[in-house]
Amino acid sequence: MNIDNLKFDDAGLIPAIVQDAMTKEVLTLAYMNRESLKKSIETKETWFFSRSRQELWHKGGTSGNTQTITEIKFDCDQDALVVLVEPKGPACHNGTTSCFAESLYGVAHEPSSTLADYQILHSLQEVIHQREKERPEGAYTTYLFEKGVDKILKKVGEESAEVIIAAKNRDTEELKWEAADLIYHLLVLLEEQKLPFTEVLKVLRKRHEGTDK
Repeated sequence: MNIDNLKFDDAGLIPAIVQDAMTKEVLTLAYMNRESLKKSIETKETWFFSRSRQELWHKGGTSGNTQTITEIKFDCDQDALVVLVEPKGPACHNGTTSCFAESLYGVAHEPSSTLADYQILHSLQEVIHQREKERPEGAYTTYLFEKGVDKILKKVGEESAEVIIAAKNRDTEELKWEAADLIYHLLVLLEEQKLPFTEVLKVLRKRHEGTDK
């Protein structure tokens, strides 16, 4: 569909509901004009139009909390958009995963059970990626990359064994630490192999949806 076929309001704007592509959580509601929509499509990152400042703004341009677009959909009236993204940080300027963090009606979720808990995986992946590029001296991740794939594979194997032992011993305290170590070293391995963690998540999503059989 051509952008010109969309129905922008009298101010030249169209509401854009930003949604996490994996979890389907609604992250924010913003507005786009034709220019910001075109930039969003061209750069594959979200750009909006600020009604208060009357200018374009790039989500994460300052904070680094960018949103990689996977799909843009429009409604049946062609006057609203849903933008599916892979967020690289909180959507809200308050630091929460979603701008919709407060409940007006119904039972609010406890903070400990929100999807923000899983944001650490994205953040950790970004740190590991930067370590691989910059190789800061003294960093353990740098050490792993410099030793190479055999060392990384050895650590993945060791941590897998530690997870098994902790689980066999019914030691939940030890298990959570060993599981964290395993996840970290697995992310290092994925980075070494140039396989984005998002590709793994896509496989899990397909299996969950029953399309990868």
